[in-house]
Amino acid sequence: MKKSKMRSEASSSSNNSNRKGETVVGDCGTCRSSCGYCKSSGRTSITHGLWAYSVTVDDYQVPFLFEALLTDLLDRGWRRSGSFLYKPDMERTCCPSYTIRLRASDFAPSKEQRRVSRRMQRFLDGTVDVEKKSVELIKDPSTSNCNKVSSSVENNSLSHNNEENNKEEEILQFLSGQIDNAVQLCIVSGQFLSGIQLPKASVKKVSQAKRKLLVEGMENLLYTSNIAFQLAATLNRAQLAEKDVQQIRVFGQSIEDTGPSPKIIAAKLASSLIQLAETSGLSIRACNGHLNFYSAMKQASLDEDVHIGTVSKESAKTCESKGGCLKNSSEHPQAKRHKLQIRLKRSSFDPQEFELYRRYQIKVHNDKPDQVTETSYRRFLVDSPLVFVPPSGDDTVPPCGFGSFHQQYLIDDRLVAVGVIDILPRCLSSKYLFWDPDYAFLSLGKYSALQEISWVKENQTHCPTLQYYYLGYYIHSCRKMRYKAAYHPSELLCPLRYQWVPYDIARPLLDRKPYVVLSDFASLQNESSPCISENVMGCQHDDIGQGDSNDVRMDYDYDDEMLDPESESDDDEPDTETSRQTVGVEDGDISNIVIRGQGTRVRYKDIQRVFGPIQRRSLESQLRKYMKVVGAELSERMVYALGSYL
Repeated sequence: MKKSKMRSEASSSSNNSNRKGETVVGDCGTCRSSCGYCKSSGRTSITHGLWAYSVTVDDYQVPFLFEALLTDLLDRGWRRSGSFLYKPDMERTCCPSYTIRLRASDFAPSKEQRRVSRRMQRFLDGTVDVEKKSVELIKDPSTSNCNKVSSSVENNSLSHNNEENNKEEEILQFLSGQIDNAVQLCIVSGQFLSGIQLPKASVKKVSQAKRKLLVEGMENLLYTSNIAFQLAATLNRAQLAEKDVQQIRVFGQSIEDTGPSPKIIAAKLASSLIQLAETSGLSIRACNGHLNFYSAMKQASLDEDVHIGTVSKESAKTCESKGGCLKNSSEHPQAKRHKLQIRLKRSSFDPQEFELYRRYQIKVHNDKPDQVTETSYRRFLVDSPLVFVPPSGDDTVPPCGFGSFHQQYLIDDRLVAVGVIDILPRCLSSKYLFWDPDYAFLSLGKYSALQEISWVKENQTHCPTLQYYYLGYYIHSCRKMRYKAAYHPSELLCPLRYQWVPYDIARPLLDRKPYVVLSDFASLQNESSPCISENVMGCQHDDIGQGDSNDVRMDYDYDDEMLDPESESDDDEPDTETSRQTVGVEDGDISNIVIRGQGTRVRYKDIQRVFGPIQRRSLESQLRKYMKVVGAELSERMVYALGSYL
């Protein structure tokens, strides 16, 4: 079946078959493509694909609350990219992908997630506008090297004991955020490796007792961070993984030489934080790999204020012809407050959204401009086979209805992020997020996830079946994807029996091998292995949530050139993955599959005599594979488009 024909039918089905409320799919068979996660050179990503002309929300996710009754695509490991549905061949693909979800009412935000919410609120209140401006000034070399920015600061007294701890914590969080921004700038400028998870900065206060023990000249040290050591270790491991170990031994190169040292990293960060030094009243220096913050005043004491100022656009002054820089007056206007709006709209093409998507893909993912086309964008994030269900007013459908939506985030009427989501009978399924690179400091990836979880909670009053937040696929072998498990407590879908298993149970298994029948382990743990539970519960989440705060929840973009259906010769080989996935799980009769022919809907048993022996044998082999990957009940409920057979 040609994809061009399928696309034309898909677009027309939105006006015709969608009204009939049926699911119609064409079987693309097994597909091989290059992997966007492990970046393998070959076509090592193996999936089963379906082209969807239309899909009812009940077939994509049934509304029943009882897990044993679930017979839908989403809870059998399927996802969609536009109108293309795909399911990983878990035993053969290079990066096994487990569906991950979270019960919204059980969500327990981490310290970092709470920090993201507070940062956004402070930005809206006008107290952290300096972060965005600092990023803009540092990113522009002509600005960062010569422009000096000065502003007056608000003196917040720490004389009251009940306010002192809160003020100190605010300062520590502010400085940590500034270091994280500096790290991102080093990534953008190519000084640090991109595409890997880097640790978050943590700034600590140096107590007065410790300062008395320091060498001369260190008496004014107020705060310090050892982030450079953590970054060096992470970067060294990442670079070593990309090199051939044997080649390293031949040339006598040690592990420590594979990446920048803590001293070099600390010096780079200190250089990037010059703007902060101008606005905060702090002196920032690198010392033996540590990033130290000193009081600019010679006789500073621990009780003296650390001034955190705000920077406005007007405060930046250009250099004099001889390189001298001007500082503006000590007076500074009141910080500007910002307005955030979140709008939910049905999926449709919006030129403003496309321009934002284009900027995001080029600047954040380094896509070439000619690769980011309107056609590919529509196919990936606008087209949807889901049949829209309008609100019913009877507590079975939320006010927005069921279907595919774009959730827009606007700051001061400027579009800064768009979340592409599906709202289904039991969940909000997050598909993709793209955001304005100028607002990277707000961690919009994490912030949008928190908003989507809150949306599920709020809409349970309108639709009680809405309980879950689906984050797409979790790939344990890809460190960049592990941030999803930071939304706790999450569950992974067993690829064999389609049962949900707590992440805390699944993680130690996935540490050992990428493909695991999770439900087997869960049964053993529940019945006869208490020691396993202790090991699992004692597992430290040391690498969870430590990546780029703007990681997005990605699905594959299946372009024409990525689809590579396996040859007919593969059809004669045993279908190992699907046969193992269905043994002892379910049985079905292909004669009951609903077939769409030339404008008709019939059971296969009613037309099987139409085909000759060879054609019939080939078709039945295809139907058996189709039934195995979608399940017996769904295969009898959905409509199978025959394509070239009729």
